Amino acid sequence: MELLIPDWSDRPDNVGALTTLRQGGASLGPYDDGQGGGGLNLGVHVQDDPDRVAHNRRLLRSILPSEPAWLTQVHGVNVADAADVHGAPEADACVATQAGVVCAMMTADCLPVLFCDVAGKVVGSAHAGWRGLASGVLERTVGAMRQRGAAEILAWLGPAIGPEKFEVGQDVVDAFVSHDAVSRSAFVAIAGREGKFLADIYQLARLRLGQAGVTRVSGGGFCTVSDTRFYSYRRDKVTGRMASLIWLR
Repeated sequence: MELLIPDWSDRPDNVGALTTLRQGGASLGPYDDGQGGGGLNLGVHVQDDPDRVAHNRRLLRSILPSEPAWLTQVHGVNVADAADVHGAPEADACVATQAGVVCAMMTADCLPVLFCDVAGKVVGSAHAGWRGLASGVLERTVGAMRQRGAAEILAWLGPAIGPEKFEVGQDVVDAFVSHDAVSRSAFVAIAGREGKFLADIYQLARLRLGQAGVTRVSGGGFCTVSDTRFYSYRRDKVTGRMASLIWLR
């Protein structure tokens, strides 16, 4: 497996985190690594061979302290307790306070956000596609962490569609601007295409995190569409899923 280890210098030493890439698994095209080798697709819902996905998940599990808390992600705002996850419940965020419990989010263009508190007592993860982001999934995750004793919270923005590739319509602009007029700065009108914009999902996430009191934010320099190390639904349509994971040691 090839892994992306977050460049997250202020993360406490007892917090583990990583994001998987496409390389090093058993999946075949269109779920492969893009270079003719096996792909590390972790999504069970994308019509890949279930046995190959199970193999890929076993590979990942071999480097983790426990089986990740896999969820059924629906672009919503529900936050699960990772220690109590059974049978992939519908949720788009989870939190953990116990060592060895692994929070996981699968993505292939949507924004994965990993969280921890400065004391290394609470971690969390969130799946922030534009719908979940606009509906408050990051704020809900922060709130759930604070309910479990987190004080100052840090965040890392994982691989997502970049601001030069994320084309959206007026409905997406309106969904954010109706909540906060400053969000308008994250959209650039596309010349000659009325009602079409390029959106910066990283900027939108930073704005929402800032409103929730989370100002120490790292990451956000990726583009899953442009960088073929990553699975991308927008680029390939039929594709696999990566995972971003965080846990307490």
